[in-house]
Amino acid sequence: MKDTSILVTGGAGYIGSHVALQLRARGERVVVLDDLSRGFPQAVLDAPLVVGAVGDRNTVLQVLSEHRVDTVMHFAAYTIVPESVSEPLKYYGNNTCSTRSLLACCLETGVKHFVFSSSAAVYGTPAGGVAAEDTPTAPINPYGTSKLMSEWMLRDVSAASALKHVALRYFNVAGSDSQGRVGQATPKATLLVKVACEHAVGKRPEVLIYGTDYETPDGTGVRDYIHVEDLATAHLDALDYLREGGASTVLNVGYGHGYSVREVLESVARLSGKRLTVREMPRRAGDPPALVAQADRIRRELGWTPRLDDLDTIVRTALAWEQRLQRTPWS
Repeated sequence: MKDTSILVTGGAGYIGSHVALQLRARGERVVVLDDLSRGFPQAVLDAPLVVGAVGDRNTVLQVLSEHRVDTVMHFAAYTIVPESVSEPLKYYGNNTCSTRSLLACCLETGVKHFVFSSSAAVYGTPAGGVAAEDTPTAPINPYGTSKLMSEWMLRDVSAASALKHVALRYFNVAGSDSQGRVGQATPKATLLVKVACEHAVGKRPEVLIYGTDYETPDGTGVRDYIHVEDLATAHLDALDYLREGGASTVLNVGYGHGYSVREVLESVARLSGKRLTVREMPRRAGDPPALVAQADRIRRELGWTPRLDDLDTIVRTALAWEQRLQRTPWS
Protein backbone atom coordinates (compact mmCIF):
# COMPACT_ATOMS: atom_id res chain seq x y z
CA MET A 1 0.00 0.00 0.00
CA LYS A 2 1.20 3.52 -0.76
CA ASP A 3 2.53 5.61 2.13
CA THR A 4 0.66 8.69 0.88
CA SER A 5 -3.02 9.40 1.50
CA ILE A 6 -6.04 10.85 -0.22
CA LEU A 7 -7.91 13.57 1.67
CA VAL A 8 -11.67 13.43 1.09
CA THR A 9 -13.25 16.67 2.26
CA GLY A 10 -16.94 16.28 3.02
CA GLY A 11 -16.38 12.53 3.18
CA ALA A 12 -19.15 12.11 5.77
CA GLY A 13 -21.67 13.46 3.26
CA TYR A 14 -23.67 11.81 0.52
CA ILE A 15 -21.30 11.75 -2.45
CA GLY A 16 -18.01 11.93 -0.54
CA SER A 17 -18.87 8.85 1.50
CA HIS A 18 -19.54 6.80 -1.64
CA VAL A 19 -16.22 7.88 -3.15
CA ALA A 20 -14.32 7.10 0.06
CA LEU A 21 -15.95 3.67 0.10
CA GLN A 22 -14.74 2.88 -3.42
CA LEU A 23 -11.26 4.23 -2.71
CA ARG A 24 -10.95 2.03 0.38
CA ALA A 25 -12.23 -0.98 -1.55
CA ARG A 26 -9.28 -0.79 -3.90
CA GLY A 27 -6.72 -0.34 -1.12
CA GLU A 28 -6.17 3.43 -1.10
CA ARG A 29 -5.27 5.20 2.13
CA VAL A 30 -8.06 7.66 2.89
CA VAL A 31 -8.56 10.37 5.51
CA VAL A 32 -11.85 12.23 5.78
CA LEU A 33 -12.24 15.87 6.82
CA ASP A 34 -15.81 16.92 7.63
CA ASP A 35 -17.33 19.44 10.02
CA LEU A 36 -20.42 17.18 10.35
CA SER A 37 -22.74 20.15 9.82
CA ARG A 38 -24.45 18.15 7.09
CA GLY A 39 -22.60 14.85 7.24
CA PHE A 40 -22.75 11.82 9.50
CA PRO A 41 -19.89 9.96 11.21
CA GLN A 42 -21.60 6.64 10.41
CA ALA A 43 -20.99 7.32 6.71
CA VAL A 44 -17.21 7.27 7.13
CA LEU A 45 -17.12 3.59 8.14
CA ASP A 46 -13.50 2.53 8.79
CA ALA A 47 -11.61 5.54 7.41
CA PRO A 48 -9.96 8.02 9.81
CA LEU A 49 -12.27 11.00 10.43
CA VAL A 50 -11.01 14.46 11.34
CA VAL A 51 -13.84 16.72 12.48
CA GLY A 52 -13.08 20.20 11.23
CA ALA A 53 -13.79 22.85 8.61
CA VAL A 54 -12.15 23.05 5.19
CA GLY A 55 -11.69 26.77 5.74
CA ASP A 56 -9.70 26.21 8.96
CA ARG A 57 -6.15 26.64 7.71
CA ASN A 58 -4.41 25.16 10.77
CA THR A 59 -6.54 22.02 10.77
CA VAL A 60 -6.11 21.47 7.04
CA LEU A 61 -2.33 21.96 7.13
CA GLN A 62 -2.06 19.50 10.01
CA VAL A 63 -4.12 16.86 8.20
CA LEU A 64 -2.22 17.28 4.93
CA SER A 65 1.15 16.96 6.69
CA GLU A 66 0.38 14.21 9.20
CA HIS A 67 -1.28 11.94 6.65
CA ARG A 68 1.18 12.68 3.84
CA VAL A 69 -1.62 13.70 1.51
CA ASP A 70 -0.74 13.89 -2.18
CA THR A 71 -4.31 13.96 -3.53
CA VAL A 72 -7.36 15.94 -2.43
CA MET A 73 -10.91 15.08 -3.42
CA HIS A 74 -13.00 18.08 -2.49
CA PHE A 75 -16.70 17.57 -1.81
CA ALA A 76 -17.31 19.80 1.21
CA ALA A 77 -19.90 22.38 0.15
CA TYR A 78 -23.42 23.61 0.68
CA THR A 79 -25.56 22.34 -2.19
CA ILE A 80 -29.18 23.47 -1.80
CA VAL A 81 -30.06 25.79 -4.68
CA PRO A 82 -33.06 27.59 -3.10
CA GLU A 83 -31.02 28.22 0.05
CA SER A 84 -28.24 29.72 -2.06
CA VAL A 85 -30.73 32.14 -3.60
CA SER A 86 -31.93 33.32 -0.19
CA GLU A 87 -28.51 33.23 1.54
CA PRO A 88 -25.90 33.89 -1.16
CA LEU A 89 -23.04 34.97 1.12
CA LYS A 90 -23.35 31.72 3.05
CA TYR A 91 -22.56 29.89 -0.19
CA TYR A 92 -19.75 32.16 -1.32
CA GLY A 93 -18.17 31.90 2.11
CA ASN A 94 -18.42 28.15 2.55
CA ASN A 95 -18.03 26.99 -1.05
CA THR A 96 -15.72 29.57 -2.64
CA CYS A 97 -13.70 31.15 0.16
CA SER A 98 -13.07 27.82 1.89
CA THR A 99 -11.90 26.31 -1.40
CA ARG A 100 -9.46 29.18 -1.80
CA SER A 101 -8.07 28.44 1.68
CA LEU A 102 -7.85 24.72 0.91
CA LEU A 103 -5.95 25.37 -2.32
CA ALA A 104 -3.45 27.59 -0.51
CA CYS A 105 -2.80 24.76 1.95
CA CYS A 106 -2.39 22.30 -0.92
CA LEU A 107 0.26 24.48 -2.53
CA GLU A 108 2.07 24.93 0.77
CA THR A 109 2.31 21.17 1.39
CA GLY A 110 2.98 20.03 -2.19
CA VAL A 111 -0.29 18.25 -2.99
CA LYS A 112 -0.05 16.90 -6.55
CA HIS A 113 -3.60 16.07 -7.57
CA PHE A 114 -6.99 17.68 -6.92
CA VAL A 115 -10.37 16.27 -7.94
CA PHE A 116 -13.13 18.83 -7.55
CA SER A 117 -16.84 18.29 -7.04
CA SER A 118 -18.33 20.85 -9.40
CA SER A 119 -21.84 21.05 -10.80
CA ALA A 120 -23.91 21.34 -13.95
CA ALA A 121 -25.36 24.42 -12.25
CA VAL A 122 -22.43 26.34 -13.76
CA TYR A 123 -24.25 26.20 -17.12
CA GLY A 124 -27.42 27.92 -15.98
CA THR A 125 -30.03 27.47 -18.71
CA PRO A 126 -28.19 26.17 -21.79
CA ALA A 127 -29.82 26.39 -25.21
CA GLY A 128 -31.84 23.27 -25.90
CA GLY A 129 -31.34 22.06 -22.32
CA VAL A 130 -28.13 20.17 -23.20
CA ALA A 131 -24.68 21.20 -21.96
CA ALA A 132 -21.24 20.18 -23.22
CA GLU A 133 -18.00 21.19 -21.54
CA ASP A 134 -17.58 24.08 -24.00
CA THR A 135 -21.13 25.35 -23.49
CA PRO A 136 -20.92 28.92 -22.14
CA THR A 137 -21.10 29.03 -18.35
CA ALA A 138 -23.88 31.31 -17.10
CA PRO A 139 -25.08 30.17 -13.66
CA ILE A 140 -28.50 31.43 -12.56
CA ASN A 141 -28.07 30.89 -8.82
CA PRO A 142 -25.34 31.56 -6.24
CA TYR A 143 -24.70 27.83 -5.77
CA GLY A 144 -23.68 27.47 -9.42
CA THR A 145 -21.66 30.68 -9.28
CA SER A 146 -19.81 29.53 -6.16
CA LYS A 147 -18.78 26.34 -7.97
CA LEU A 148 -17.72 28.19 -11.12
CA MET A 149 -15.55 30.57 -9.10
CA SER A 150 -13.81 27.57 -7.56
CA GLU A 151 -13.22 26.13 -11.03
CA TRP A 152 -11.58 29.42 -12.04
CA MET A 153 -9.28 29.30 -9.04
CA LEU A 154 -8.29 25.73 -9.88
CA ARG A 155 -7.61 26.69 -13.49
CA ASP A 156 -5.31 29.52 -12.46
CA VAL A 157 -3.56 27.56 -9.70
CA SER A 158 -2.85 24.68 -12.09
CA ALA A 159 -1.43 27.11 -14.65
CA ALA A 160 0.89 28.62 -12.03
CA SER A 161 2.00 25.49 -10.15
CA ALA A 162 2.60 21.75 -10.37
CA LEU A 163 -0.88 21.00 -8.99
CA LYS A 164 -3.08 19.29 -11.59
CA HIS A 165 -6.83 18.92 -11.30
CA VAL A 166 -9.98 17.41 -12.71
CA ALA A 167 -13.22 19.31 -12.13
CA LEU A 168 -16.25 17.05 -12.50
CA ARG A 169 -19.49 18.80 -13.34
CA TYR A 170 -22.20 16.60 -11.86
CA PHE A 171 -25.69 16.43 -13.20
CA ASN A 172 -28.48 15.14 -10.89
CA VAL A 173 -27.02 12.61 -8.48
CA ALA A 174 -29.40 10.03 -7.02
CA GLY A 175 -29.60 6.51 -5.65
CA SER A 176 -27.57 4.81 -2.97
CA ASP A 177 -24.85 2.24 -2.40
CA SER A 178 -26.16 -1.04 -3.79
CA GLN A 179 -25.19 -2.87 -0.57
CA GLY A 180 -26.97 -0.33 1.62
CA ARG A 181 -23.88 0.74 3.56
CA VAL A 182 -24.12 4.49 2.95
CA GLY A 183 -26.61 6.88 1.42
CA GLN A 184 -28.07 10.35 1.67
CA ALA A 185 -29.38 11.16 5.13
CA THR A 186 -29.47 14.96 4.89
CA PRO A 187 -32.46 16.43 6.76
CA LYS A 188 -34.85 18.46 4.60
CA ALA A 189 -33.18 17.28 1.40
CA THR A 190 -34.39 18.82 -1.85
CA LEU A 191 -33.22 16.25 -4.40
CA LEU A 192 -36.29 14.86 -6.14
CA VAL A 193 -35.55 11.12 -5.98
CA LYS A 194 -34.82 11.26 -2.25
CA VAL A 195 -37.82 13.46 -1.52
CA ALA A 196 -40.15 11.14 -3.42
CA CYS A 197 -38.72 8.05 -1.73
CA GLU A 198 -39.08 9.68 1.68
CA HIS A 199 -42.73 10.29 0.86
CA ALA A 200 -43.17 6.69 -0.30
CA VAL A 201 -41.96 5.36 3.07
CA GLY A 202 -44.12 7.78 5.02
CA LYS A 203 -41.52 10.32 6.08
CA ARG A 204 -43.10 13.20 4.13
CA PRO A 205 -46.82 13.91 3.70
CA GLU A 206 -46.58 14.80 0.00
CA VAL A 207 -44.32 15.54 -2.96
CA LEU A 208 -44.26 18.98 -4.53
CA ILE A 209 -43.76 19.57 -8.26
CA TYR A 210 -42.22 22.99 -8.82
CA GLY A 211 -43.35 24.10 -12.27
CA THR A 212 -45.69 22.30 -14.64
CA ASP A 213 -45.61 24.81 -17.50
CA TYR A 214 -42.08 24.35 -18.81
CA GLU A 215 -41.53 23.74 -22.52
CA THR A 216 -40.84 20.04 -21.95
CA PRO A 217 -42.82 16.99 -23.07
CA ASP A 218 -45.00 16.87 -19.95
CA GLY A 219 -44.48 20.41 -18.67
CA THR A 220 -42.22 19.44 -15.75
CA GLY A 221 -38.47 19.89 -15.40
CA VAL A 222 -36.16 17.40 -17.10
CA ARG A 223 -32.87 16.31 -15.54
CA ASP A 224 -30.04 13.89 -16.25
CA TYR A 225 -30.15 11.56 -13.21
CA ILE A 226 -26.90 9.69 -12.50
CA HIS A 227 -26.46 6.91 -9.98
CA VAL A 228 -24.13 7.92 -7.15
CA GLU A 229 -22.03 4.75 -7.56
CA ASP A 230 -21.31 5.57 -11.21
CA LEU A 231 -20.45 9.12 -10.15
CA ALA A 232 -18.08 7.79 -7.49
CA THR A 233 -16.34 5.61 -10.07
CA ALA A 234 -15.75 8.71 -12.20
CA HIS A 235 -13.67 10.16 -9.34
CA LEU A 236 -11.45 7.09 -9.21
CA ASP A 237 -11.07 7.25 -12.99
CA ALA A 238 -10.12 10.93 -12.65
CA LEU A 239 -7.49 10.04 -10.05
CA ASP A 240 -6.00 7.38 -12.31
CA TYR A 241 -5.94 9.87 -15.17
CA LEU A 242 -4.00 12.41 -13.09
CA ARG A 243 -1.59 9.80 -11.76
CA GLU A 244 -0.82 8.83 -15.35
CA GLY A 245 0.17 12.42 -16.15
CA GLY A 246 -3.10 13.73 -17.53
CA ALA A 247 -3.47 17.47 -17.99
CA SER A 248 -5.90 19.50 -15.91
CA THR A 249 -9.39 19.31 -17.35
CA VAL A 250 -13.11 19.84 -16.79
CA LEU A 251 -15.57 17.03 -17.50
CA ASN A 252 -19.31 16.52 -17.40
CA VAL A 253 -20.57 13.50 -15.47
CA GLY A 254 -23.99 12.41 -16.65
CA TYR A 255 -25.68 9.77 -18.75
CA GLY A 256 -26.62 12.00 -21.66
CA HIS A 257 -30.38 11.67 -21.40
CA GLY A 258 -33.01 13.00 -19.05
CA TYR A 259 -36.20 12.14 -17.20
CA SER A 260 -39.00 14.50 -16.23
CA VAL A 261 -40.25 15.03 -12.70
CA ARG A 262 -43.43 13.10 -13.55
CA GLU A 263 -41.41 10.17 -14.93
CA VAL A 264 -39.39 9.98 -11.70
CA LEU A 265 -42.55 10.05 -9.58
CA GLU A 266 -44.11 7.30 -11.70
CA SER A 267 -41.07 5.09 -11.11
CA VAL A 268 -41.15 5.72 -7.34
CA ALA A 269 -44.89 4.95 -7.17
CA ARG A 270 -44.57 1.77 -9.21
CA LEU A 271 -41.55 0.36 -7.37
CA SER A 272 -42.81 1.27 -3.92
CA GLY A 273 -46.38 0.14 -4.59
CA LYS A 274 -47.59 3.36 -2.98
CA ARG A 275 -49.95 5.98 -4.33
CA LEU A 276 -48.12 9.30 -4.07
CA THR A 277 -49.75 12.50 -2.91
CA VAL A 278 -48.52 15.13 -5.37
CA ARG A 279 -49.11 18.88 -5.19
CA GLU A 280 -48.28 21.22 -8.06
CA MET A 281 -46.51 24.48 -7.23
CA PRO A 282 -45.22 27.49 -9.20
CA ARG A 283 -41.75 27.38 -10.65
CA ARG A 284 -38.91 27.65 -8.12
CA ALA A 285 -36.26 30.37 -8.39
CA GLY A 286 -32.97 29.14 -9.83
CA ASP A 287 -34.34 26.06 -11.64
CA PRO A 288 -33.72 25.63 -15.40
CA PRO A 289 -36.44 23.88 -17.46
CA ALA A 290 -34.10 21.12 -18.64
CA LEU A 291 -30.48 20.19 -17.98
CA VAL A 292 -28.91 17.15 -19.63
CA ALA A 293 -25.25 16.29 -20.10
CA GLN A 294 -23.37 15.84 -23.30
CA ALA A 295 -21.00 13.35 -21.74
CA ASP A 296 -18.95 11.76 -24.52
CA ARG A 297 -15.74 13.42 -23.38
CA ILE A 298 -15.47 11.71 -19.98
CA ARG A 299 -15.93 8.32 -21.60
CA ARG A 300 -13.24 9.11 -24.14
CA GLU A 301 -10.69 10.77 -21.86
CA LEU A 302 -11.10 8.76 -18.65
CA GLY A 303 -12.52 5.52 -20.01
CA TRP A 304 -15.46 5.96 -17.64
CA THR A 305 -18.06 3.25 -18.17
CA PRO A 306 -21.30 3.64 -16.21
CA ARG A 307 -22.98 0.45 -14.98
CA LEU A 308 -26.23 1.71 -13.48
CA ASP A 309 -27.77 3.84 -16.23
CA ASP A 310 -31.40 2.99 -15.47
CA LEU A 311 -34.02 5.09 -13.68
CA ASP A 312 -35.64 2.11 -11.95
CA THR A 313 -32.24 0.95 -10.63
CA ILE A 314 -31.58 4.41 -9.23
CA VAL A 315 -35.00 4.54 -7.57
CA ARG A 316 -34.80 0.98 -6.27
CA THR A 317 -31.54 1.66 -4.39
CA ALA A 318 -32.87 4.98 -3.09
CA LEU A 319 -36.00 3.27 -1.78
CA ALA A 320 -33.95 0.55 -0.11
CA TRP A 321 -31.88 3.21 1.65
CA GLU A 322 -34.94 5.08 2.92
CA GLN A 323 -36.36 1.81 4.23
CA ARG A 324 -33.09 1.18 6.07
CA LEU A 325 -33.22 4.66 7.60
CA GLN A 326 -36.76 3.93 8.78
CA ARG A 327 -35.42 0.95 10.71
CA THR A 328 -32.18 2.56 11.92
CA PRO A 329 -32.24 6.37 11.64
CA TRP A 330 -29.01 8.36 11.34
CA SER A 331 -28.82 11.42 13.53
